[in-house]
Amino acid sequence: MCFGSGGGGGPSPAQEKQAAEDRVAADEARQSEIDERAKAKREDITEALDSATQQSGRRGAGKGRGRRSLFRSGSGSGFLGRFG
Repeated sequence: MCFGSGGGGGPSPAQEKQAAEDRVAADEARQSEIDERAKAKREDITEALDSATQQSGRRGAGKGRGRRSLFRSGSGSGFLGRFG
């Protein structure tokens, strides 16, 4: 069921080559964008982890006061102070 008198139809070899080159260029640009985003995310995550480490280091480092217990509080307002 060919229409027309048989001109072959479809793109010429030069057009196919140009389309293939355009696809390769688009894929390279897309991959470059993906790499840039991944690098930025890595840097953001590293920065966030570093700042969290610094903050937790300041929050009672070496003072013997880490996590406070709600069960037994020094002021008597913990669970044992109320119900014990």
